[in-house]
Amino acid sequence: MVLSACQTGSGKNVKGEGIVGLTRGFMYAGSPRVIASLWNVNDASTAQLMKLFYQKYLQENLPPAEALRQAQLAMWQSHQVDWRTPYFWAAFTLQGEWR
Repeated sequence: MVLSACQTGSGKNVKGEGIVGLTRGFMYAGSPRVIASLWNVNDASTAQLMKLFYQKYLQENLPPAEALRQAQLAMWQSHQVDWRTPYFWAAFTLQGEWR
């Protein structure tokens, strides 16, 4: 499951339960892994990151964690100078089964 909107990886900290949010809901519903963002994200850079992620995942058959890592590295090394800043690509994390 990929949640590419703003702050989809955040939630409410419930005492004794931990953080309860969208990620946890999708995992309870059966998703083995969720990619979500931890802060507000830029639309254009997120679209580019997701394009790179899906190319790596679907066309190059990389595992999801490696596809995300490679997409983030590509953004970091991008010719688009503004997108090199971690703010534009580091918000996304993979939670759950990493293989």
